[in-house]
Amino acid sequence: MVLLVPRYGSDTLADVVPSLLAGLDVPGMPNVLGLPDTRRVCLLLVDGLGWQLLRSHKAEAPFLSSLLPDREPITAGFPATTATSLASLGTGLPPGEHGLVGYSFATGDDELLNALRWHRHGEDQAEDLRSQVVPEQLQPRRTAFERAADAGVAVQLVAPRDQEGSGLTRAVLRGARFRGVQALGDLTSHVLDALRSHDRVFCYAYHADLDALGHVYGPGSGPWCHQLAYIDRLAARIAAELPQDTLLAVTADHGMVTVAEDDRVDFDNEPTLRAGVRMLGGEARVRHVYTVPGATDDVRHAWRELLGHRAVVLPREEAIKAGWFGPRIAGYVRPRIGDLVVAAQGTLAVTRTKVEPRLSHFTGHHGSLTVDEQLIPLLTVASTDN
Repeated sequence: MVLLVPRYGSDTLADVVPSLLAGLDVPGMPNVLGLPDTRRVCLLLVDGLGWQLLRSHKAEAPFLSSLLPDREPITAGFPATTATSLASLGTGLPPGEHGLVGYSFATGDDELLNALRWHRHGEDQAEDLRSQVVPEQLQPRRTAFERAADAGVAVQLVAPRDQEGSGLTRAVLRGARFRGVQALGDLTSHVLDALRSHDRVFCYAYHADLDALGHVYGPGSGPWCHQLAYIDRLAARIAAELPQDTLLAVTADHGMVTVAEDDRVDFDNEPTLRAGVRMLGGEARVRHVYTVPGATDDVRHAWRELLGHRAVVLPREEAIKAGWFGPRIAGYVRPRIGDLVVAAQGTLAVTRTKVEPRLSHFTGHHGSLTVDEQLIPLLTVASTDN
């Protein structure tokens, strides 16, 4: 099987913000990506815009595609999912150090945290856990945004209004002034206002709708392509109005694959997979399997027998040794990783139709170690280029 293990420390999403902040003279930030010095930066993250997808849809994105020849792809990190990737971006650390090791993961012996919504995992679970699972304690490392603010950089965060003060925002994006948006129009306006607000500015902007349409209709579908065209115009408009001495960088948090209907395995209705399993975290393309004491070897054998070549099933320590979560694993992070870690290949999805009914019927999924999910763009344009 071909696995694309993230290249931590050389060209992953965790290296992007430190490299950009190095150009803003923030101390202790390594510029491993070789990005240029500047006085102002806008980092636009387009959720779900994989490198392979962008290359395959150049006609829908002429502006972004025009920047492709000057850059090579970077890797997202593992799992290639939004909560983990945003944590890597905001902290400048691999998952083994920031600790958000998936869409959902163990925060106790009998509890899974949905890291996007900061609820107990399960679509019928709506209890806000911010007072019980305190974001600043779950992810205690100082963010790159906080370090930039300490160095005198005006750090601005432009994102959907409902993300202000969310558990994920507090955990991994703290240190920025939040500017809430509702659509592409005010995202553009807030970005440009933020860039003009101070002499040294770092503005991080986030757009989620391409990922949402990829999940529902599939990446490359008609709705997805129309949304990509709107995003291309958004990026072009920002680039055209950048203040002097400003760099626009466009990246993503993961790619996406279309899951075949006949390649879905439902954990909730498959006794072979459920035997010996205490909790099941992650998502359809990457699963954290938490086993009952003494059952790990038997569970691994059962999963391997049923899934075969369609997935890689590793015990926690082997996944750590293979570098999936980065070169270092903090002590408090280790128990959050499943006793077994399952990385899907091909178009496999391990669904949960009872616990995750909506997610289980998605067309597009992501998270694993395939080229389609791991490779993401990092495209740059400077104001002097316009």
